[in-house]
Amino acid sequence: MKLGYKLSSEEHSPQDLVRYARRAEDLGFRFAAISDHIHPWVDRQGHSPFVWSVIGAIAQATNELELVTGVTCPTMRMHPVIAAHAAATSACLLPGRFSFGIGSGEHLNEHVTGAKWPPAQVRLEMLEEAIQVIRALWRGRLTSHRGKHFTVENARLYDVPDEPIPLLVAGSGPTSVRLAGREGDGFIGLAPDADVVGKFEDAGGKGKPKYCEVNVCYAADEATARRTVKEWWPVAGLGGQLMQEIPLPSQFEAACEPVSEEAATENVVCGPDPDRHIEEIQKFADAGYDHIWIHQIGPDQDGFFTFYEDQVLPKLS
Repeated sequence: MKLGYKLSSEEHSPQDLVRYARRAEDLGFRFAAISDHIHPWVDRQGHSPFVWSVIGAIAQATNELELVTGVTCPTMRMHPVIAAHAAATSACLLPGRFSFGIGSGEHLNEHVTGAKWPPAQVRLEMLEEAIQVIRALWRGRLTSHRGKHFTVENARLYDVPDEPIPLLVAGSGPTSVRLAGREGDGFIGLAPDADVVGKFEDAGGKGKPKYCEVNVCYAADEATARRTVKEWWPVAGLGGQLMQEIPLPSQFEAACEPVSEEAATENVVCGPDPDRHIEEIQKFADAGYDHIWIHQIGPDQDGFFTFYEDQVLPKLS
């Protein structure tokens, strides 16, 4: 199992994201996952730098830390040609340590160009076609494409890495999980569900890496951690398809208003008990995930790093 750290673009400035990546590497985290947003979920989070600039800075600030986008939507806000270009350049800057995580996106980020937000089935069609375009461009040859959703006219990427770029596909429902198994080089899942992992493997994913996120909030006491989650990450209490469908941070705030602290923290490990953190990580490992990144919710990243360095990582090594 590889343990990673979440670089939450919604919660931290670009300068801090680079600093946290360097600290994560120093502590022994094997990889980091960085989110790709143009808006935070709620205004309290307060950030969302352009991820590709941050990736370039991280490439120069680290030596061994692997990096994965968690995740990019390569269909609306970014045309597949631009997504392929950005990922190829990032892989050149991070030779052998960059993976391109992609998904079908959220309305929150993708509506900004004025394009209509399509239904889930169409979004997955677009994602599958985008994968075809991206892989073709990564060959470094002149490429044209005329498909149902995208057109590419005589495009060529001149800077592509020597090694193939792992393309990881995020999914939760049956269709997206099968797409990940069929077309992806790996899977990004959302929950410690062995059945989902099994569906990915049955669809062609056997032997491919499987990534997931564990949400935690370290604080000096559990009550403080729970308040922090409710303030900074209330969306943890939202269910169903709301995360994909709501278009604005202000509307997420309204949707989260009735979410209780108990509901917001139901699936978040809160407080300073290292055994609870380890148990949650193990739950995902037992479900079949071999790359698990830890998302520390809220501003106290330095406290989290010290806690994991002293009390969690030694027990997982």
